[in-house]
Amino acid sequence: MLSRLYLDEVVVTGTRTPRTVSDTPVRTEVVTQEEIENTHARDLKDALENVQGLQLRQIHGKSGYEVWMQGVNADRVLILIDGLPVTATTGSSVDVTQIATLDIERIEIVKGAVSAQYGSSAMGGVVNVITRPIPEGAHGKLTIDGGSYGDQNPGGERYDFSRRNAQAGLSLGNEQLRWRIAASRRETDGIDPEPDTWARPGDAVEHTDVSNRLEWLPSDAHRLYAQVGLFREDIVSHYLLDRPGAPVNAGKDETVDRWRASIGGRHQPADGPEWHWDLMHENLDDVTDKYTAGSRFDYRDANVTLSQASGWTGLDLTETHYLQVGADYRRNGLEQTLDGASELDGPGKFSQNSKEIWLQDTWMPSDRWEIVPGVRYQHDSDFGDHVAPKINARYGLYSSPDVDIYLRGGWGSGYRVPNLKERHYLFDHSQLGYIVNGTPDLQPEESDSYQFGGGLRYRNIAWVEINGFYNDFDQLIQTELNAAATAARNDGIQVYQYANVEKARTQGAELTVGWQFREGWKVTAGYTYLEAEDLTNNQPLTRRPRHDMRAGFDGLTPVPGLSWLVRIRSQSDETVDAATNAVSPGFTTYDFKLNQDITDSMRLFGGVNNVTDEQRNFDNASDFGPVSGRYIYAGIEVGFGTNTRD
Repeated sequence: MLSRLYLDEVVVTGTRTPRTVSDTPVRTEVVTQEEIENTHARDLKDALENVQGLQLRQIHGKSGYEVWMQGVNADRVLILIDGLPVTATTGSSVDVTQIATLDIERIEIVKGAVSAQYGSSAMGGVVNVITRPIPEGAHGKLTIDGGSYGDQNPGGERYDFSRRNAQAGLSLGNEQLRWRIAASRRETDGIDPEPDTWARPGDAVEHTDVSNRLEWLPSDAHRLYAQVGLFREDIVSHYLLDRPGAPVNAGKDETVDRWRASIGGRHQPADGPEWHWDLMHENLDDVTDKYTAGSRFDYRDANVTLSQASGWTGLDLTETHYLQVGADYRRNGLEQTLDGASELDGPGKFSQNSKEIWLQDTWMPSDRWEIVPGVRYQHDSDFGDHVAPKINARYGLYSSPDVDIYLRGGWGSGYRVPNLKERHYLFDHSQLGYIVNGTPDLQPEESDSYQFGGGLRYRNIAWVEINGFYNDFDQLIQTELNAAATAARNDGIQVYQYANVEKARTQGAELTVGWQFREGWKVTAGYTYLEAEDLTNNQPLTRRPRHDMRAGFDGLTPVPGLSWLVRIRSQSDETVDAATNAVSPGFTTYDFKLNQDITDSMRLFGGVNNVTDEQRNFDNASDFGPVSGRYIYAGIEVGFGTNTRD
């Protein structure tokens, strides 16, 4: 008997109701727990690397990474944990290296602004991290691994363990009360292609996560939870600072502290509507301190807060109509200082809140048709009212015991209000030759997103899906040079500001195929074609490769319990600067992994990331290929309790 096919995975993000990947009217992709464990993913970046059509981009000025999809950058992609948003470290985008995989059951991805479930910041799509439910009984697991970058280890010793990871989890529970604590520690010394020099392209980073969750199940129809999570990140950077005459050695120390608390309930009585509610608050402090041999400068302290109250109910109106109604209240806060002075205009501390109501009807007029219209109303404290309609549909072309063929499509109106950083930030990097100013009178961005495709599945063996997309953006917010302000300074410092300057369009197609021909043996592949254009200037949007490919091969060996897998990622070159025709070259990387089950509760594993040692040219500022070269590692996982690998 084959394991569950990818298209049979259950997802909830598109409609908030359990549906399989092939049956949901809102196209949803999933990264399974099996994939996360077998590829040894330690954070959300690792887990998303092999999803077709996603681009993981290094955040400017940071060591972390952000998610782009369908040519839409990370400011317009919403990152959720169990349906609740995550604070953006930079004030605009979420650093996905800060989210550990220790509690993740699966990750769901919805591309485009087609779901009425999500509002501002979801113009490009949604990544929803679903955490594992707490089982009955006693369960525990410990995972330890480490590895080396060889000659690029910062210490100069090729056999040093320059990366070290540890994860541990313990859960206890009976029919009514369940508790889980989990912790993760991830350390890297970074990379240094030239150990004899000061500057290094890979930062030294330490991540620490602790989460604590309590669940109460008074009956089969009710589940209540409370959860608290703590996160800390410490980063040490070495770089060269441009100064008159010659660059000087400089460094940056950065510390990020985040705490997150939430409570909620799920109520599903046998008769009557179901009810879901959540309350969440998150606080993030980001402190950076730069220095040279002779001085310290740019002591920056940022505080970002996010609070949300959400609830929704669903009711079967008739045999063919399931109605959902929900509401969200969200409040964002931002405060930031540089060397004790506010980096925000006006009072130096800003907040913004929004009240949103959404309505969605799942209508099944026949066995073949499913149509899901929806609408979302948003009232923003600074930008007033907006209504965004959506509609999705699925049509079963053919169904038999062996073959299923279906079509699926959606349209959604997207909307994003300017965030607090874009409106009020005063980012003074005069020592690097530029300043970026916020613009208080920015207007909201708007978009139309179209998704259309279909799929075929053959028995429990093979599948193919193809999807076309078209995203049209208006009032896109970008940074542009303020020529008047630059000239007024008369010191060579360039002044940039946020502005509604662009109309843009991204369009293309995605193809994914899979063949699971024997238990333990599987082949998957995907391809994305993308056109991304700045319609205002008739130039290509930068940092968007036209061609992007993924492939995976999973298999067994004659050794009992020993399995292997290969993951391949490839992309074409990409425009870096349309004005100068600067291009970042394309690249291909290969990862090889081994997993050896010793017992039901013990596993050895290892692998080689970036087998061919593909790496960017650090002397070429336009090369955005992989930062890290070949990485070789090994580890062990032990557990207790039934189904410790689940």
